[in-house]
Amino acid sequence: MTRIIAGAAGSLRLDVPKSGTRPTSDRVREAVFSTLTSWDLIDDVRVLDLYAGSGALGLEAASRGAASIALVEKHPQAAEVAKRNTRTVLGAFGRSSAEAPRIEVVRQSVQTFLAAERERSVAPQWDVVMIDPPYDHSEAEIAEVLEMLAPMVADGGAVLVERSTRSPEPTWPAGLQPVREKRYGETALWWAEPAE
Repeated sequence: MTRIIAGAAGSLRLDVPKSGTRPTSDRVREAVFSTLTSWDLIDDVRVLDLYAGSGALGLEAASRGAASIALVEKHPQAAEVAKRNTRTVLGAFGRSSAEAPRIEVVRQSVQTFLAAERERSVAPQWDVVMIDPPYDHSEAEIAEVLEMLAPMVADGGAVLVERSTRSPEPTWPAGLQPVREKRYGETALWWAEPAE
């Protein structure tokens, strides 16, 4: 069972796609959000959840006080599940739309989304980026995504890459510098921030 851990939608259950995704465990999600809280990167931040699957990571951020969240998922079934979960989480905010975050589910490949974002905006627009690709994605593909993403991360922001512990550390582009690595069972979390 996947659920929202804390915040306005705390304890609400989330649907998960029948196949093709690997939901982040509660333990790992709690570790992710403990880190973001300690870095003061929860309240009113702009969150980008790439390879979102059910949307659990981005929706946890929404529940805890993020201002806007984009969930990017190319698989139709998973994107539909993310939309349902978005409605569930937004329902926890009641009728007060002033307090509810803005959540968008984008059904596109990550590369297509990032290319469009690069065309649309010249200013860095994301405070927190969470990248949790399927474990079978190549290191080269992750490196390409990080290269495209680097100019879009705001000063003081953070990028998280979640991979299998059997995967090597991501190849960071010049615009991002690694700051932390943690392992939880079979899951490795790599954190980076915009380079000086």
